[in-house]
Amino acid sequence: METQDLHRGRLIDHLQLVVADLAASKAFYSAVLGALEVPMGGSGDGWFWADELFVSTRDSEAAQGVLTGRQHLAFQARDRDMVEAFHRAALASGGRDNGAPGERDYHPGYYAAFVLDPDGNNIEAVYHGEARRSAPSVHITF
Repeated sequence: METQDLHRGRLIDHLQLVVADLAASKAFYSAVLGALEVPMGGSGDGWFWADELFVSTRDSEAAQGVLTGRQHLAFQARDRDMVEAFHRAALASGGRDNGAPGERDYHPGYYAAFVLDPDGNNIEAVYHGEARRSAPSVHITF
């Protein structure tokens, strides 16, 4: 059996989006996740995944034939430059602007950009300001 390495966050194990146009979504998410330095994990007939995100067509067994409704996903960015790179990559890969990079009033130092993906999901990259993490992620090997 092949060994797999997974990195998971603190609260969410995974998210699934069921999309109308898998090729458009794969191009979009490959670009924005690449800007965030998150590699694509794998793909198959009717699906792809990266880290905690799983994206499929409505015909995929995992989708149960229904598109997901409009969602808001926020990806962590290492710094302001990464937020800006995310925004540029999204716009160049089929995303639509939903809030240019900038400070938000959520808390001091909250720097984010918002885009709509090909299915209209509100996708955000956020940098919360200077902080020290105890670890970059939970690392699971099996």
